Amino acid sequence: MGLMDYLKTQFLDIIQWQDDSRDTLSFRFSDEDKEIKRGAQLIVRESQVAQFVYLGQFGDTFGPGKWSLTTENIPILSTLKGWKYGFESPFKADVYFVNTRLFTGNKWGTANPVMMRDPDFGIVRVRAYGTFDFRVVDVALFLKEVAGTDHQFRLDEFAETMRSRVVSVFSDAMASSKVPVLDAASRYQELGDALLPLINPAMTSKYGLEIPSFIVENVSVPAEVEQAIDKRSSMSAIGNLNDFVKFQMAESMTKGEGGGMANSAAQLGAGLAMGQQMMQAMGGLSGGASQPTTPAGASSLPELLSPDDAAKVLGVSEADVLAALVEGSLKGKKIGTVWRIPRHALEEFLKS
Repeated sequence: MGLMDYLKTQFLDIIQWQDDSRDTLSFRFSDEDKEIKRGAQLIVRESQVAQFVYLGQFGDTFGPGKWSLTTENIPILSTLKGWKYGFESPFKADVYFVNTRLFTGNKWGTANPVMMRDPDFGIVRVRAYGTFDFRVVDVALFLKEVAGTDHQFRLDEFAETMRSRVVSVFSDAMASSKVPVLDAASRYQELGDALLPLINPAMTSKYGLEIPSFIVENVSVPAEVEQAIDKRSSMSAIGNLNDFVKFQMAESMTKGEGGGMANSAAQLGAGLAMGQQMMQAMGGLSGGASQPTTPAGASSLPELLSPDDAAKVLGVSEADVLAALVEGSLKGKKIGTVWRIPRHALEEFLKS
């Protein structure tokens, strides 16, 4: 073997990464135990960044282009290596190529419900899922915190970890943004755009990543909250719970069983009579000249009623009452996460 052949086997002339995959985030160049000589060519393609690491310390970083490795191009490595008079002797160092292109369509989702405080419903459990795009913007931080010393770090290795980290940041962002559940469950595009300024700083500072697009495809809440949201939407069209109760009673006239119209009319009369009796129990009908006799047991109504109690008085579901409380047509007090309805508020509601 001649001297030139020997040198070719000992020293690296060209350092490059020809990526033919679509899912590799970082690649450690295989030097085959060769040393890097002065003047070696470093080729960095578009959407790539080359990072030198010497004895565990980050050295120089190179963007796209063709570079000749000289003292001028590797000042940090020259300092780490301790060359007094510049790059003179061959040396060994790890070279990592990082893919900086945009990785699109990555899925995320909450494995467990996210607990958040809502101004309308108190503490609620929220589940969500969607997609996001990301790219590496801080190569050194990404290698340190995410890829490590992996020879070839692929997206499938990172997908689950990335998903959990995105969900963690999403949970914190949702809690700090104080976006109402009603908005989160109906305005997905706006929600994703609103969360981006909260998610990106955390992802960049912790992992060296940037998320240019964060899409929320679905936000789900417990069934009882969904019912309250549906009822509140109905209230927007109907006006208030009092009208809604009358509408439901009138509608039931076409759905009665057995007795047909007569049976439904009887139900309607019974419902209206119940409301009148409760008004009498709580102070009488407004404008009446005399006070009707209080029905047996009506005087035992507490000063504060639960939504369930109020629902029984009004002859509607508890979800209807919750929707009216949120909508404001029925006045109530929220003690912690529990609604309480003053007796006088129910009296005023019945009079309306």
